[in-house]
Parts: sequence; C-alpha cells; structure tokens
Amino acid sequence: MQDSIMIKDALWSQFGASLDMLENAIHMCPDEHWDTALDFWYMSFHCLFWTDYYLSVEPNKFEPPKPFTFSEFDPKGKKPDRTYTRSEILAYLEYCRQKARTHIEELTPSRMNARWINESKNFSCLEILLYNVRHIQHHVAQLNLYLRQTIDRAPKWVSQVKE
Repeated sequence: MQDSIMIKDALWSQFGASLDMLENAIHMCPDEHWDTALDFWYMSFHCLFWTDYYLSVEPNKFEPPKPFTFSEFDPKGKKPDRTYTRSEILAYLEYCRQKARTHIEELTPSRMNARWINESKNFSCLEILLYNVRHIQHHVAQLNLYLRQTIDRAPKWVSQVKE
C-alpha cells in the first residue's frame, strides 16, 4: 500500500509540473501572438484535448467539455471552427488538472495494471499516464520555442508541481 502511495505522489508531482509548465507558457504568450500562423492557441488546445482524452478511463466514451469539440479526431486534421480564447484554454487546463489529480488519487495497484485501449494503443493505465506527460512536455517545448523565437523569453522549468 505504501508503495502505491509513493507512486501516486510521484506521478502527480510530475504530471502536475507538466501542466504548470503548460500554464506558464500560455500566460507568457502576448495577445498579439495568440492567434497567428504559429497557432499558439491551437497547440495549447491540442495538448489539452489529448491530455483530457488520455485521462479518460473509457476512451470510447470520451467527450470534451463545452465549448470544445471533437475536431482533434478529424483524420484530415481539421481545426476547430473558431479560435479559443486564452481564458477558455486556461479553464480547460484547470479542468484537466482536476481530472488528472482525481484520476491519480484514485489509482489502485489493480487500476494501474488495467488496460487503456483505443484503436491504436494498448497501454496499462500507468503507462498511459507516463505517455500523457511526455505528450504534454512535447508541446510545452514547442510553445516555449515559439516564445523564444517571437519574444526572446520562455518560462522556466518546473521541477515539481507547485501545489
């Protein structure tokens, strides 16, 4: 039992830190760079959509919260019909943060070993959490690169969740 508590603490520490880094990048993006050809808003949305999806215990029943759509499942890469605002994206980030925290707190050894399966992936529930952190960090790196290239600044590394 103690081992699973330590694993859950470490998972939340790093998962939460990844979300903190995403939040820092979103806050640092100047308004004039939010909706440009670099698609800062869209990359932020994409990252959160898949974060939300990968946190779903039953991926075939996934549904993003309003006002977000299933656009990310479009095989042709269709973007959402409109640009999401920074406040909408930050609200989605908070939604994902709470979902992740609850999901990790409720993990049991048996749940960690259960399968997370969709059309292209067959992971343990523990592995999909690690995969999710890697996906978040991949896009945080892209957003930080955009910031560095456009405003010559980027947020600092977050080692552990702030909470």
